[in-house]
Amino acid sequence: QVQLVESGGGLVQAGGSLRLSCAASGRTLSIYRMGWFRQAPGKEREFVAAISWSAGRTYYADSVKGRFTISRDNAKNTMYLQMSNLKPEDTAVYYCVGQISFGPKWDYWGQGTQVTVSS
Repeated sequence: QVQLVESGGGLVQAGGSLRLSCAASGRTLSIYRMGWFRQAPGKEREFVAAISWSAGRTYYADSVKGRFTISRDNAKNTMYLQMSNLKPEDTAVYYCVGQISFGPKWDYWGQGTQVTVSS
């Protein structure tokens, strides 16, 4: 099993920046890819970004390309999401996720961290 713990959420004004972190523990050697999803009130959960754990290949939703940057520190078993030029529509609970093989299914989920962007 893998445990994921997010941190770094909060309240920020539009145009501002935040960095989310996700610390992984447990059977971290089994992780193939990690990423972020988000869910805004009344909306479905949506994919934000992902990164392959060994090669560092990145994937982004169109809505965040050019504004968000995903990265990882393998030595610390930690993943980051640097969010810049934040917009009110980025307001959501952000979830850290992990998977053991490539595909649409994500095997591990964190508890989520709230990001609120005020206009």
